[in-house]
Amino acid sequence: MTPEAIQTLISQYFAATRAMDVNAWLTCFADDAVSYDPYGAPPIQGKDGLRAFFVSVTSAFTEIGFTEDFLAVTGNRAAIKFTARGVAANGKTATCEGIDVFEVNDGGTIQTMWGYWNPAAMMAQLQL
Repeated sequence: MTPEAIQTLISQYFAATRAMDVNAWLTCFADDAVSYDPYGAPPIQGKDGLRAFFVSVTSAFTEIGFTEDFLAVTGNRAAIKFTARGVAANGKTATCEGIDVFEVNDGGTIQTMWGYWNPAAMMAQLQL
């Protein structure tokens, strides 16, 4: 994979997240992908697990925005510093920053993802 192809894949991942489009988001992942989001939580494995995760997160929000603040690609990995903003179903807003690290396989999909952010701090802003 070229750095440009990895950058395009990661852009598609974040665009699908902003659109809250689970199917577009899942196409970014390998069938047997593993996600540690957030890092330290039990791993999310395979597309069924990823689908359940995505739906559980997006169901709490009416709007999700991600700004890709910085991207570095080295080999088959990419690290993204991001800012996330969300509007919850209760109308409250929250913002957080984090870093996502992606490992891309030879097929051009995300094989492993590690998310470094604090969901408890974001949920405290929303008082959910």
